[in-house]
Amino acid sequence: MTQQNPMVAILDDEPQIRLMLSDALQDAGFRTASFGRATEFEAALPRLNPDICLVDLGLPDKDGLALVHRLALESGAAIIIISGRAQVQDRVTGLELGADDYIIKPFDPTEVVARARALLRRGRSEQASTRNIATFAGWTARFDQYTLEDIDGSTIAFSQAEGEVLRLFLEAPNRLISRAQMQETLGGAAGESFDRAMDVRVSRLRTKLGEDPKNPKLIKTIYGAGYIFLGDVIWR
Repeated sequence: MTQQNPMVAILDDEPQIRLMLSDALQDAGFRTASFGRATEFEAALPRLNPDICLVDLGLPDKDGLALVHRLALESGAAIIIISGRAQVQDRVTGLELGADDYIIKPFDPTEVVARARALLRRGRSEQASTRNIATFAGWTARFDQYTLEDIDGSTIAFSQAEGEVLRLFLEAPNRLISRAQMQETLGGAAGESFDRAMDVRVSRLRTKLGEDPKNPKLIKTIYGAGYIFLGDVIWR
């Protein structure tokens, strides 16, 4: 994170929502930059280097989900979707594409501030760790770069949300990680939405690690209990 107050980039085509979010975040000590169109938002990203991006899915000039996916792959920023789409499948899709959180309209701006602060605390906790590179089963995970590198040197990016789960597994290999442990470590309200979010993140990690979804070798699901990461891990 930057030494200045954290920067939040706001992308929403409704001026009232942009103003409401900007006021609430600035009152809480954040710097903000607001945009009504995706093209303006994307053009400003290299200059802003935001810590968090708030992205509305109903954009006038680009597909919001496609933008979220690109941000997750190319940006180190945490991503919070803010959308009027309230269906469970919409939330799951947003998380699958790399969002770190999903807030449904209408919302209380104080909730957005609280979620933003929680994401920053988690990011700082990861950066405070002196262990940022782990090798396992022919893979190298670089948490300072958010990448996985295979034995041939090919790399694939992972999001901050995926990295939180991967680090949790790699720091406790061959041990059961219960749902309660995941909730306590990663934060968020316990319940069906949290469980679905974790399932989505684990599924994305399995895909990136080339796992057979029907018979994964590294990340095993223990039904009714949690997960076990099988393998030897070396940190450096």
